[in-house]
Amino acid sequence: MRILVVDDELSVREFFEILLKKEGYEVFCSSDGAEALRMIRDEHFDLLITDLQMKEVDGMTLLKEAKRMHADLPVMMITAFATTDTAVEAMKHGAFDYLSKPFKIDEIKISIEKALEAKRLTEENQNLKSELREKYQFKNLLGESEPMHRLYDLIRKTSATKTNVLIYGESGTGKELVAKAIHFNSDRKDRAFVTVNCGAIPENLIESELFGHVKGAFTGAVSNKQGLFEAAHKGTIFLDEIGELPLQMQVKLLRAIQERAFLRVGGTETAHVDVRLIAATNRDLSDEVKKGAFREDLFYRLNVIQLKLPPLRHRKADIPLLANHFLDKYSKETGKKVQKLSPKALEKLMEYDFYGNVRELENIIERSVALETSEEIQVQSLPGNVLHPQPQREELSFDSARDQIETGSVALDSLMDSFERDLLLRALERTRGSRTRAAKLLGISTRSIRYRLKKHRIGEVDELEEAGLSELDEHTEVASKSSSKYSKNQ
Repeated sequence: MRILVVDDELSVREFFEILLKKEGYEVFCSSDGAEALRMIRDEHFDLLITDLQMKEVDGMTLLKEAKRMHADLPVMMITAFATTDTAVEAMKHGAFDYLSKPFKIDEIKISIEKALEAKRLTEENQNLKSELREKYQFKNLLGESEPMHRLYDLIRKTSATKTNVLIYGESGTGKELVAKAIHFNSDRKDRAFVTVNCGAIPENLIESELFGHVKGAFTGAVSNKQGLFEAAHKGTIFLDEIGELPLQMQVKLLRAIQERAFLRVGGTETAHVDVRLIAATNRDLSDEVKKGAFREDLFYRLNVIQLKLPPLRHRKADIPLLANHFLDKYSKETGKKVQKLSPKALEKLMEYDFYGNVRELENIIERSVALETSEEIQVQSLPGNVLHPQPQREELSFDSARDQIETGSVALDSLMDSFERDLLLRALERTRGSRTRAAKLLGISTRSIRYRLKKHRIGEVDELEEAGLSELDEHTEVASKSSSKYSKNQ
């Protein structure tokens, strides 16, 4: 640690030089403030100790100028003419401590240790914030596909506002990462980012967690407690899984958003906060409103800016990039030299639909790295559900299609095929497998439904039907009706 001592008395400078060198510090001395300012401008110091009364540039001026050049430089003031007014003024301008001559050696040592510790903590805090900003820049939301570039553009625009944001996305798509990207690229980036999982807090505790409580508010409230809204003051609060919030709490949250104020549990004084609110859900809140499970007025308060995150199966071009990122991460963590995915393993990943999204991909890569014994992940190291995937029917609707268009991830031919396959399956379920009745239900011919079933590989098509020589379903239906009539006549 480099310490600069400034005093016009030689004896004081020599005293500090001997004392500080014994403690293992690197010491620099100056006899006047002007020279000290030049040294501070040109060199790095961890602590400045300066006399108050000096000619030309006095200690107070040195304090102000040093703080202007290096706001995080701790400054200790020493003087033989201590007064309350000068002490108050020195502290007002950022002095760390104010000591009167003659001073005790132990007192000086303790003060110096505290000043240097405060500087170390400040630097650590700044480094941490810098790392967080770097971590949550857009480039760290991995993805180079068109849907992701559209998302980056929306995040950039959203970060510049103070408006409430609602993030939609399936589980595992990275809703919290997006919320952090918005916060750490906004003018609130140096303030708190507080995460609340609304589905993980017991219903009887959630009000206390969000808004705090006063001593004696309920059994176990042995002291006042600050809530998460107050902890996020001047920063951002992220309400994850907002759809899980009980209706009773939705009313109180609405009031807090509208008035930027709330009452602590058991309290009578109104607490005021300035927070930006970002909420996230994997539910369709507009449907929840229709069902009466979510308040319409709260929905509109939250849904000012809406971001919809594309599922991984709609941006498969990003799978190699993500897989290699996780491969590098877990290779380092495990100390293994697994460097890449084999072409066959990557092919299997590209074919898989990842209904668990990026989180599922990460888990698969972590498992594969743990099991792999060679330098590249072989197809045998992938889990069975990737090697032999079970078909899953994705819930389709015109709303979901519009959502895909908004995220830039729609492929029209693929989407229309999905709609057609879904309708065919539903019609067959309704008619208990009868192709003829399913065709009538869909308003198409039996020849057309045979072609479509074959196209989508639904069921087995009879060889006679392949040759166009039989209408088996029709014959079966006629035979069934004839049998029924015969039974009645009998």
